[in-house]
Formats: sequence, C-alpha cells, structure tokens
Amino acid sequence: MATLGEVAAVSDARLQGCDAATVVTGVAPLDRAQPGQISFLTHSRYRQYLAATRASAVILSVKDAVECPAPALVAENPQVAYARASALFEPTAEAAGIHPTAWVSPDARIAADAWIGPQCTVEAGAVIGAGVFVGPNCVIGEQAELGERTRLVAHVTICHRVRLGRRVLVHPGAVIGSDGFGLALDRDGRWFKIAQLGRVRVGDDVEIGANTTVDRGALDDTVIEDGVKLDNQIQVAHNVRIGAHSALAGCVGIAGSAVIGRHCMLGGGVGVAGHLEIADRVQVTGMSLVTQSISQPGTYSSGLAVEPNRTWNKISARLRQLDALFRRVAALEKTNNQDGSTQEG
Repeated sequence: MATLGEVAAVSDARLQGCDAATVVTGVAPLDRAQPGQISFLTHSRYRQYLAATRASAVILSVKDAVECPAPALVAENPQVAYARASALFEPTAEAAGIHPTAWVSPDARIAADAWIGPQCTVEAGAVIGAGVFVGPNCVIGEQAELGERTRLVAHVTICHRVRLGRRVLVHPGAVIGSDGFGLALDRDGRWFKIAQLGRVRVGDDVEIGANTTVDRGALDDTVIEDGVKLDNQIQVAHNVRIGAHSALAGCVGIAGSAVIGRHCMLGGGVGVAGHLEIADRVQVTGMSLVTQSISQPGTYSSGLAVEPNRTWNKISARLRQLDALFRRVAALEKTNNQDGSTQEG
C-alpha cells in the first residue's frame, strides 16, 4: 500500500491530473485495472485502453502524457519507473533468527537480524550478513559469505567458499559453486577429474534465476560482476567472467573461461563457446551460437528463423547441395577465364 505521491517519488515521476494523497494497493494491466490500482503504458499498442481505464493513475512517457485522458504518473522512462514502483507492492517475508529445524555450525557467523529458515544447513566458517534472508531448505557451504540483505528464496545451494555480494537475489533451485566440468583423458580412454580449486564471486545487486548453475573456477575464480541479471536455467561454466549490468535470458549456456563484457544482452538459448571474449555492449539474439570472439559493440545473430515445414525441407535439401554448386560455379569461372585469355591471345 502506498500513496500516489510515494509512488511518484520512488519512480521519479510527476503527477498529472491526480491527487498525491490517493492510496493505491496494487498494480494491474490498463484494461483490467480498478480504482486503488496503478497501471502502466510502455507500448503504443495499448494506448487504446487509456480512455476507458479505471486505474487511479497510469505510468507513461512524456509523449503519451500529451492529451492523456487518465490520471498519470509521467516519467522519462516509464518501464524503469514501473519497475521501481512495482517493488512497493511485492510481498516480502521479514524475519530474524534461526528456525528450530535448521542446523547451523557453531563456527558460522550470523548477523542478529538475519533469518535462517526451516531445514537449512549452514556449515563451518560461513558468514551471513545483516538482513540476509535464507529461505527453506537452503545449504550454505563452508566459508561461504552472503553480503547484507541478500535473499535466497528456497532450495538454493551455495557451495564452499562462494562469495555473494550485497542485495543478491537467488531463486529456487539455483546452485552456485558446484564443480566445473574439468576432466583429463588418459591414453587408455579413461577420464580423470581435475580438482576445481577456484571459487565463485558474485557482485552486488545480482539476480540469479531458478535452476541456474554457476560453476566454481578450476584455478582462478568464476566472476559475476555487479548488477548482472541471470534468467532461469542458465549454465555458467568454470572461470567465466560476466561483466557488470549484463542480462542473460533463459537457457543461455556459456562454456569455460569465456568473458562476457559489461552491459551485454544475450537472448534465450544463446550458446557461447569457451575461451573467447565478447566486448562491452554487445547484443546477441536468441538461439544464436557464438563461436568466435566479438570485439565491437552491436547486435549479432546466427541461425535461421522458423519456416513452414515444407519450406524448411526444401531449404535443407538445397543447403546440402551448396558445396557441389560452389564447385560447379568455380569450375565454370575458371573455364570462362581460360577461354577469355585464349581469345585475347
């Protein structure tokens, strides 16, 4: 619950045609919002709902505020304004102490205002900072560190010597600090495990999605810098480094020792090969495969877009003929060049 004045202050917006003292209790889409709720307009296709909305106020841009028939919260960036405002209405569990069913090593250090939930395990040497929330069934390994106001929702595993910064949010099922896929192949065909001796270091204000895994380094650390946002079911292999404020969508896979720059965006299902570097401010569209380093900012894509099955079958058949076609064209060019030389002679 908040007043429109409080929402405006949090979202860096100005009031237009509404009372700052009006109380709102939630957020809803334009066409379904009721009095006591705020809404938002971030795409022109929804402008048609402005005239009929019943929302107490609508977060929108300076451009959309012109001739707006509804009460408004006008912002330079309405999407960011909405993101900030939405946090006012998100229910969060607040607690302090240790649940009776949790097991905490006597050698762990836990801030007085932190919460360790039901069935959790906190191992020796772990450090839990001020205001940390550890939800049910989480495991905190030996000498792991959780910075102040970090939040583990539930069923999160933080392995030994992992360090999480401040205000990190980790969703259910995530595993941070598991062994990387380091193996050596002997001449007789047997695989030998290489000990993974590094750590994982996560910066401040990072979000890690459900069932995402971040492997510990083999020698050096795997590093997730400040402000990085990882979606669900992402694989970050050992010794990867992800630059500050980059965002990776679901099912991205990053192979070992790759370096992702700052302010990068990787779409869903992108694969990044190991030991390469991606520059700052690179966008890679969904389902692309990055097999070489990218040195310049910009948008990059690979792969073919979906086609009707019959069309795709034709394309696939023709792709298999490309090599033979190339050789025929090369042979014809060679013949033509030779004929031209003979005639000139």
